[in-house]
Amino acid sequence: MKTIAYPGSVYHWIIALILPLVFGLAPTQAAGKVDNAIYAELLSRYVKAGVVDYQGLKTEEDRLDAYLAELAKVAPDDLPREARFAFYINAYNAWTLKLILTGYPGVESIKDLGTLFASPWKKKIARIDGKTLTLDQIEHDILRPEFKDARVHFAINCAALSCPPLRSEPYDAHRLDSQLTEATVDFINRGDRNYLQGATLYLSRIFKWFNGDFTPDVVEFVRQYAAGELKKSLSESKKVKVDYLDYDWSLNGK
Repeated sequence: MKTIAYPGSVYHWIIALILPLVFGLAPTQAAGKVDNAIYAELLSRYVKAGVVDYQGLKTEEDRLDAYLAELAKVAPDDLPREARFAFYINAYNAWTLKLILTGYPGVESIKDLGTLFASPWKKKIARIDGKTLTLDQIEHDILRPEFKDARVHFAINCAALSCPPLRSEPYDAHRLDSQLTEATVDFINRGDRNYLQGATLYLSRIFKWFNGDFTPDVVEFVRQYAAGELKKSLSESKKVKVDYLDYDWSLNGK
């Protein structure tokens, strides 16, 4: 029988195909591709107007786990910038949901899940790119310093009533800019979170905690995204004093 000589490139292709199957190696997601299908379905089903149905989500915790396992396969450094940005926002929000479910039912606040020595945001829970990160690391070591976009504060959700509401859809690289703007406009124009009374602009404490992220200053940032009555009032007020509202850490759902 005549031996067929295959080109070296074909041998390489065969080896690349067979080795992962033989040794059980799980390929990482292709660059630029993150499968958010499960997460999108869960958000659509269990998040309505920012209110999370944790009781319902608990019944499908295995599916949330499956999504988190998909995120763990992604190599974020291989993603384009916008896809990487969206990836970390979704990872933060999805792992926050998982954190709540670890103690649900019986959780009245995310703060219940901390310890005497560490806040819940310092728990190493998020499996990403071969490492286990805390929520603080995702926010303060990656999202804020790397992307330098203050709108991220209205995209990530800390599972509290005073937080910017969790969207009912994942963040997507192709629509990220518009999604971030929508989230920012929505939160700034919520009359129970931010409002002008006389010459005092009462704002969410988020603006105090991360004051340096809102350039050139907090008032100008709010003016940029204000709409309706708030925009009108701010345009008529030449000098505005800022005060910050109390933060309600009660759970953002049932």
